[in-house]
Amino acid sequence: MKKRLVCLMLCLVLVLASAPAALAQEIVPATAADFDVPCQAAILIDEDTGTVLYEKNADEQRPIASITKVMTLLLTFEALEAGKISLEDYVPVSEHAYSMGGSQIWLEPGELMTLNDMLKAICISSANDAAVAVAEYVGGSEPAFVAMMNEKAAELGMTGTHFENACGLDTDGHLSTARDVATMSREMLLHHTEVEDYCMIWMDTLRDGATQLINTNKLLKSYNGITGLKTGTTGKAGVCISASAQRDGLRLIAVVLGSASGQDRFDAATALLDYGFANYQSLTVPMPEDTVETLPVQHGVAEQVSLEYTAPGNYLMPRGEIGELRAQITLPAAVEAPVTAGQQIGTMEIFNNDVLLTTCPIVAAGDVAARSFGFCLGRLAQSLIPQGENFVQKQ
Repeated sequence: MKKRLVCLMLCLVLVLASAPAALAQEIVPATAADFDVPCQAAILIDEDTGTVLYEKNADEQRPIASITKVMTLLLTFEALEAGKISLEDYVPVSEHAYSMGGSQIWLEPGELMTLNDMLKAICISSANDAAVAVAEYVGGSEPAFVAMMNEKAAELGMTGTHFENACGLDTDGHLSTARDVATMSREMLLHHTEVEDYCMIWMDTLRDGATQLINTNKLLKSYNGITGLKTGTTGKAGVCISASAQRDGLRLIAVVLGSASGQDRFDAATALLDYGFANYQSLTVPMPEDTVETLPVQHGVAEQVSLEYTAPGNYLMPRGEIGELRAQITLPAAVEAPVTAGQQIGTMEIFNNDVLLTTCPIVAAGDVAARSFGFCLGRLAQSLIPQGENFVQKQ
């Protein structure tokens, strides 16, 4: 009995001794218990991986004011990418768009303005009238566009979000969360980097200089590495921001909701971004020299299948725990048909020194059907038919 107890104690000691090495790479988000920021809700995430680095009431539903326009912009850029609209299109202004209060560029009913200029008005001056005019142009009407917004939110997994309008004015039921705002901000920044061409403009003009635009994001002038993204202020939402920044390959998104003042909003965003840059680093995972792009297929209609590596190009690491990142690939010599797109073929293991950080699947990039009797018969027949010049020469 004593021997068994001693053995168990030894095992426990070994487990505890090995735990720090095994858990060294796990990132536990900081909270308000670690440090607080002047707002009602907040979150800090790594843009590349989506890893949460700080959270405070991150799932609390709240009005988000003009940060709503991130979704409006996201759907607009998707429509541009799909070729449904162009930046040179003239966007008409309806009576409904004209009636928007809050921040605006004083659009008049019947006025026409290029989509490019409308995007400037939305990103720089947070113009509500421009946001609704664009929503009507992309969706046909604001209610139809709002339905698109909610559909996109569901697609992105934004379970705490419901939109009622395209601009963010206080409306019953128009709610989101800090976590959801970070999700849609990340989607925008990862897939539509052209938004930075607009939200990084400090000053501009419209209507041949008659209308001046000044960016509502004062971090553009005060924070090193800032890349965007959107501010917002209403009576119910308080003062808000979704702020993005980049330094030395590390890209962060800080969301601040419900601050009491503009200064509190910028102070909170600054504190969150500073925390991220001080405590984390993004490193590129080097691919092994023997990395292969295709793999032989046995008994398939194609001889090879292309491979897709799902490992992240960058890996987030706490500062002070960074050793030597390396990747180890495991693949078979060949794969048997049939092969389907997305089918796992092998694995890539990422190590920090000798500590395994993660294992990522290597998958088939396309389908390869198995050879059928008819396929083989066709190949045989094809091989028996004289080909081109050789046949002519023999005649």
